[in-house]
Amino acid sequence: MLFNSIEFFLFLPIIFTLYWLIGDKRIKSQNILLAISSYVFYGWWDWHFLFLILFSSVVDYTIGLLLNSTKDQSRRKLLLWISICVNLGFLGFFKYYNFFINSLIDSFTFFGTELSVNTLNIILPVGISFYTFQTLSYTIDVYRKKLEPTKDFIGFMAFVSFFPQLVAGPIERATNLLPQFYKERQFIYCNAVDGLRQVLWGLFKKIVIADNCAKYANIIFNNHEDYSGSTLLLGAFFFAFQIYGDFSGYSDIAIGISRLFGFDLKRNFAFPYFSRDIAEFWRRWHISLSTWFRDYLYIPLGGSRGGLKMKIRNTFIIFIVSGFWHGANWTFVVWGTLNAIYFLPLLLLNKNRVNTDMVAQGKFLPSIIELYQIGTTFFITLIAWVFFRADNVTHAFSYLKNMFTSSLFSKPELFPSSILAILVFFICIEWLGRSGEYAINKIDVIYKPLRWSFYFFIIILIFSFNGEQQEFIYFQF
Repeated sequence: MLFNSIEFFLFLPIIFTLYWLIGDKRIKSQNILLAISSYVFYGWWDWHFLFLILFSSVVDYTIGLLLNSTKDQSRRKLLLWISICVNLGFLGFFKYYNFFINSLIDSFTFFGTELSVNTLNIILPVGISFYTFQTLSYTIDVYRKKLEPTKDFIGFMAFVSFFPQLVAGPIERATNLLPQFYKERQFIYCNAVDGLRQVLWGLFKKIVIADNCAKYANIIFNNHEDYSGSTLLLGAFFFAFQIYGDFSGYSDIAIGISRLFGFDLKRNFAFPYFSRDIAEFWRRWHISLSTWFRDYLYIPLGGSRGGLKMKIRNTFIIFIVSGFWHGANWTFVVWGTLNAIYFLPLLLLNKNRVNTDMVAQGKFLPSIIELYQIGTTFFITLIAWVFFRADNVTHAFSYLKNMFTSSLFSKPELFPSSILAILVFFICIEWLGRSGEYAINKIDVIYKPLRWSFYFFIIILIFSFNGEQQEFIYFQF
């Protein structure tokens, strides 16, 4: 069930109304409704995979209780590793089995030996990378004694399967989201209005920005040998805004919908394309995943506490694993490695924590230096996005080779002026609203008629540019 589908626009008001009309035993009844509705929401794609969520919930709920009941450290470690192996085992089988088999076959073929190993026709369950990491955060934090294990299985089921962020995040920590299922939720009008406003902006990002950029990005990437370097650069530009509008749009919708039900999810994007260096970019892009890897992988590996070699090693591990998390393709590994290489000079010069505030704080326009920093960071990010979008590594290198030719300075063959004008409008709104949680977060301070005129304008654009419906990119991850 897509957020931008007719089914969801019927589903959401029904669940919202029932949720706030529930009477006695309010919290438990609401949690039961959320768990059932979340399973319906997820089962809309393929009900067969509901057992994966249920099984993962049962395993981690049970292990949480067992971790709390035993003081023996070796047994506690064993329980933790059971949780890790079960969750990552499912993720590895469904997402990476065929990748490893094909890579093994290719390796033997390279050395002149034919290897006959059968692959399987495996369907990747939607959102498995997200809810797997979410349940793992629970058992790890219980093991670390940062969180008391829950004894309410219904509430835990609702936490694992919470439909607004189930299939594409944000990846919530159990320490933040789980306790909210055991507190009374009150309907607060201003929070609901703010949630609807964020949903509207998220739909604009998805339908107007991402889906329309996808149309041209697909044409250019799929026929890159037929276009000039300037058109290929434009294709990378379109994909950059496709993936940003698509993923941050999903996060906005998820966070906004959660507010309608009285929940607060963590921020997942903080205007990453206004970053002045690649370290700042990664503090602002997919924040829930970056901080997950920081807390559950980077720091346990030693973080920045060791010498320079350890810092470099841990940085490359984090970026490569992050790339591999995104998909079973060597393009994602190269993408992660390339970002690690971008990060390396900042690490060596100890400048990876220089830009921690918002660019041009308190100013209307950035300085020339800031503008240059934003431009160069965005450009190297574009190069990395080529690997992320390409079908394979050969495709990516061919694309870049054709892009960096003398035709890079020619007039692009494709130049959709209406979409580019909308992108300019979008960038301006994002820039003006960069101090908020999302771009139009603080629009309520504007004179009411102007504010409502803006809302109607956004709605008109959504209906005017509503072309072919596209699935959210991160559903495949």
